[in-house]
Amino acid sequence: MALTKTMRNFYERNILPSMIDVMCGMPMFERHRQRLVPQASGRVLEIGIGTGRNIAHYRPEQIQCLCAVDPGLHRKARRRARKRGMEILEVPLTAEKIPVADASFDCVVCTFSLCTISDPNAALSEMRRLLAPGGRMLFAEHGSAPEAWVRRWQEGITPYWKLIGGGCHLNRNIPALIERSGFRIEGLKAGYERGPRVLSYLYSGTAVPR
Repeated sequence: MALTKTMRNFYERNILPSMIDVMCGMPMFERHRQRLVPQASGRVLEIGIGTGRNIAHYRPEQIQCLCAVDPGLHRKARRRARKRGMEILEVPLTAEKIPVADASFDCVVCTFSLCTISDPNAALSEMRRLLAPGGRMLFAEHGSAPEAWVRRWQEGITPYWKLIGGGCHLNRNIPALIERSGFRIEGLKAGYERGPRVLSYLYSGTAVPR
């Protein structure tokens, strides 16, 4: 048991971040980042910054401050921020409970993170609480596909995929989660990108509090 726990901790600290960095750097994900992230401005909170894949797409002149929620800021994120001349202010807790005052941010950025958060409803409620009047959330996520046969595969694979993918769920209905949490979605784009269908149905857009 101890050995298994030690091996899992080693995997999650040393192997998983690099694996996710490579996967999330695939063109099908990067296209959504390129379209979405440059829209961020003002006081920005990024949920699940990970290894900092979004940093290359921010426009530093538009950013008043960049805060990041992640359970331990990865060295690659710090390195990528330094290259852009940006500073990341770390909020080292989970997205489900963020110790920041209401209406603290003008923009929340959440890309390919809702799949791994254990309680996405709580996390989205926090994002809504933290947005200032007129603020918006920018999101890009993979999730449940429209075809029943693909969804069946997603349901079947997810329990095993979570074990190797850092808790990643293949089967979450992202628009439904966002709207249930008190947001209105604007400009939703949804469709398959090139790749396995269980992984490649992507959603992106902007959401504002109702």
